[in-house]
Order: sequence, then structure tokens, then C-alpha cells
Amino acid sequence: MRRIDRATVIGTVSGAALFACTVFIGAQAPAAPQTAAPQTAAPAAPQAPAPAGRGGLPGTESGWATFQGQCYGCHRNESPDGTPTAWSIRQLTPERIFESLAGRDHGGVKLTDIQKQRVAEFMSGRPMGSIGAGEASSMPNRCTTNPPMRDPASGPSWNGWGNDLANTRFQSADAARLTAADVSRLKLKWAFGFPKGVTNNAQPTIVSGRVFASGDNGYTYSLDAKTGCVYWSFQNGSIVRNSPMVGAVSGQGATRWAVFFGDGHANVFALDAQTGRQLWKTRVDDHVVARITAGVKYHDGRVYVPISGSEEFNSGNRDYPCCTARGGVAALDASTGKELWKTYLADPPKPWKKPANGAQLYGPATGGVWNSPTIDPVRGALYVGTGDAVTPPESPLTDAVIALDLKTGKLLWAHRATENDLFMGGCAGANRSEACPSTLGPDYDIGNSPILVTLPNGKRALFAGTKGADVLALDPDANGKVLYRVNPSGQPVGFSGRGRGGIVWGGATDQRQVYYGMGAAGVGAVQSPDGKTAWVFTAPGAGGRGVAALGAAPTAIPGVVFQGAGDGRLFAVSATDGKQLWEFNTAQDFDTANKVPARGGAIATAGAVIVDGMVYIASGYAINSGAQAGNVLLAFGVD
Repeated sequence: MRRIDRATVIGTVSGAALFACTVFIGAQAPAAPQTAAPQTAAPAAPQAPAPAGRGGLPGTESGWATFQGQCYGCHRNESPDGTPTAWSIRQLTPERIFESLAGRDHGGVKLTDIQKQRVAEFMSGRPMGSIGAGEASSMPNRCTTNPPMRDPASGPSWNGWGNDLANTRFQSADAARLTAADVSRLKLKWAFGFPKGVTNNAQPTIVSGRVFASGDNGYTYSLDAKTGCVYWSFQNGSIVRNSPMVGAVSGQGATRWAVFFGDGHANVFALDAQTGRQLWKTRVDDHVVARITAGVKYHDGRVYVPISGSEEFNSGNRDYPCCTARGGVAALDASTGKELWKTYLADPPKPWKKPANGAQLYGPATGGVWNSPTIDPVRGALYVGTGDAVTPPESPLTDAVIALDLKTGKLLWAHRATENDLFMGGCAGANRSEACPSTLGPDYDIGNSPILVTLPNGKRALFAGTKGADVLALDPDANGKVLYRVNPSGQPVGFSGRGRGGIVWGGATDQRQVYYGMGAAGVGAVQSPDGKTAWVFTAPGAGGRGVAALGAAPTAIPGVVFQGAGDGRLFAVSATDGKQLWEFNTAQDFDTANKVPARGGAIATAGAVIVDGMVYIASGYAINSGAQAGNVLLAFGVD
């Protein structure tokens, strides 16, 4: 499908003239360049960068909501009067943006220092103070040698979000080299701190004895899996919230293997896995707040990319020209980065209403594809879960599991889990936009990767979870026919309120059972043939913390399920009966191999990675008030 036709606007702006708005005026459809201006050096900000592990609302989320409500009326993406555009601001460093916000009056717009910092960090895509701070060359734990990488398929690995094409999040006994009897003896072996990191969003990949890990500090690293020593760093410039994936490339000189990942500005990178040298960079969507929040998927010489965005966060503000962003999936040539196809969840948005304040309204718009694609070579298909609709008309591809043709991106089929789900933030107050839906929400994206399972009778099923904690089993060989829909949390099937359970980030399977983190309802095991609930585990209270939400994606090995908690605890439970086998509290300070101050916090998105007797977990994901942020990657092994 075609891109939205937008003007290309990019400019160089000085810190003093960056935010020049004096009154809110009507805005036009967003426009953005196809290539990004490079980050440039900037003077120090008037306020010192916040320390690692701070709580509250990191700028990667709340900063855009503030910009939408306070700044977008002037700093839109067409600028006939020379006012800096939103996209040109996004190319600047956080220090430069903050300096401008702190240095002048903006037509009566009043922001606190922390709001200014959050805006600066979201728009730039990285924390203040992080530029240049994360270089491997300045770390004391540099690996003494960088031996040639072996074939990633030649030894134990965990490659990408789901560890296989089917996104099972399962590790075999041969590759895990960890048994249920071993789990109670797991001890921390090493920790790695992301310099100047604020919130830990990404899951590591382990291949060829190396860990590939990214952070919100704008860096990607290659580490030794056993010791945590660092081979190389690459400064990609923007937050990486997803799991990298390693695959073969050709035509790139001596490079055999590349590591692929996407960032907060909707760029996809390919780096030489051996050296960290950039091979190519492709921007897959031109919307000002398009981003990649889930892991890319490598298969057969292609990289499949889920596209999401941030537009709906505060798009219900009446001064915002809502809404034009569309989620989708793109396919790139792995060796060159060339776009092969792209499919959106809705048709291109068109103007439909212009209120008295002049803020043109557009539609339709959709939420994103928040999950890593699942590949089905048998059907030649790709499966993803999709986000909610934002503006009418409501696309039938929202709140759904959809199947796309691997070669062309053509829609094969779709199964919609929730109807009438139009949602945008900012619709609750007096400043409500005419774009706000009459009935809001319930905001029930299918944010987790579909899981492809072979049932005991030889038939196949495709599993996905809803925010109401329903588990859907679909038939991938019969155009998504519903096999069953159950709710292991105890809520009614099809529940669309705000109950105690909800599936957001994903599941795992050992084929016999499918395991889902359900938030406050715990982690549940569903028998794959019939949907019966085998067991539910809820985290025991400890130290006055009460019951922790178990919403992160679980991970399975034979006999064991690993599950992270919102209070920072990592659990291992029996796959047979759900009884606890092991627990470790990651919400604490750690001495790190690279001597970077680091702390763990909430484990709320990515799950554990198990390879060759080791368990790896990223700790410190926090985008909501009260969640504990952090900047550490932990590695456990058996003594």
C-alpha cells in the first residue's frame, strides 16, 4: 500500500529559536522527511540529566502527550511561516531541545522542569546526557579479543523475541541446558548497566556465545554471554524497545551475519554482528511519531517490521489535528534494506471536519502493530496482532489477528476480537476535541505475538490473548476459524471492562500448554487441545508489597515457566502444577561488569531468555506512574 503523500520539510534551527509558538493555531496533516538529519553536538542543558533508575513517567511516553497538548498547534509538520516543525525538532539532541524550552517564554505555555525534560527526551528519542556516554571504548570490561563468530545455528541460541518463527518463547532441553532441578540453584553471574539509561524496554538476543542488547540510551551492544565483557557498541541515536535478531546477509563484503533492530524514530538498522559496523538504515514510515516497539523478524533473506506509533496518547486534545497515523507491517531485503512491501491497517486518512479553532481533523487512523510477527512457512503467511482504532471509520483490521502473504503483504484473512473500539487519550477533560469518539475504548489492542502450536492430533492452532484476558485459539489452515475462546483469569469471556486480568505482552508454549501473563490475575496455563485451565500462579506478597502483577511475557523450558513481575521479581514455576520453584528480586542496585551505576525495577514487558545454562533478564521497564524504572541487564547461572 502507498505511503501518505506528505511534504518533505526539514530545517536547521538554533536552540534560541527552536520553540517559537505564541498562540495555538490550526494545524495541517503531518509531513515528514524520508531521511533524518544527523544528531549534532549540543551545549549542556541548564538542568543536569536525571540519574539512572528514576521513577515516574519517562519521556519516551509522557513527553509526546505534553507536546501534543502544548506545542503541536504551532510546531506541526508544515511550516509556511518558518516555525520549526515537529519532525525537525525530533532530529535534535535532548539537551538542545531542553535548552530552548528553558530559555524563553512560549506564549503563556507553562511547563514544569520535568515536563520540559520529558518532552526533550521523547522528541529526541533518548535520555539527557546519553550522547557519547555509552561507548564501549570507555568501559573497563572490554573483551580482550573479538574472535570470529560461528554460525548462529551451530550452537544454543535465543534469536529474537519468540526464539523461533512460531514465537513459542520455548527453549528445548538441549539448548537451555537447564532443568527444573537446577532452577533453585540459579545465582547472579554478572550485570551490565546501560549508561544514562532511564527505562529498560528491550529483550536481549543470544547467538554464537554473544549477547546483543539495546537500551533507551540510544546504544546497541555486543557482550560475551558468559562474562558480560563488551565487544562493541553502536550509537543508533534513539531508544530501542524491542529484541534484535541475527540473520545472514550477502553482498556486504566480508560480513556474513547481521543484527537487525528498529528504533523510536521508525528506523530499521542492520549492523555487522562481528564488528557493529552499520550496513544499512531504512526508515519504514514517515509519520512524525511512527516507531518500532516490537522485535523485527528475520526469515529467508527478509526482515519483517511491525510499525506502531504514539499519536493516540493525547490526540483527544482539541488543538491537535487528529489523526493520521496507521499501524502496519513492512518487509525489507535483509542485505540491502530495500523496502519490498508495506501493508497498513487502514486506508490513507482524509480530512473530514474542521472545527472552529481550525485544527483540521482526519480519519481513519489506527493504533499500531505492537508485536513481533509470526512466520508460517506452511501457509506462506505472516501473523500479527493489531491495535485499536483511533478515528472513524473503524477498520476491520483493528483489535484483530491478521494474516498477510509473506511475498506480497496481501491480506489473507483477519479475525477481529473486539468490535467498536475507538480510543484516544486526552478525551476526558474540558479541552476535549470533536475527534473524540462518543464511546471511548475499551482500548483492547492485541499487543502480543500470535503463537503457532501443533496440537496432539497433528492439527495446528494459532493462539493470541486479549486485554480482557481471553485466550483465542484460531485455525491457521481454515482462514482463522475460531477453535475456542476461553478466559483463565476467571473473568467472563468477551469481558471489555477493567477487570483484574489482562493479556498484553505475550505468551509461551511447550505445545502441551500455553502460558500467559495476565497482570494482576497472575500467569495462567491453558491446555492447548481444549482450552481448559490447568493452573494459575499468583505472586506471593513479600515485604509488604502484596500481590505483584505478572504481565510480562513468560518463557518456557521443559518443566519450568519463567515469569517477571511488575515489582521487579522474577519467578520460576513448575509447568506441571504452577508451584513456585525460585524467586529473585531485581529491584535493587547492582555492581556491574562495566562499572556503570545500575538498578533494576519493573519486569513488565520482555521476558527471560534461557541459553546454555544461563538465564538473562532486562529489568526496569517503567512508563506508568508508580512503576520502578531501571537500566540493568542481569545474567544468572547455576553454581
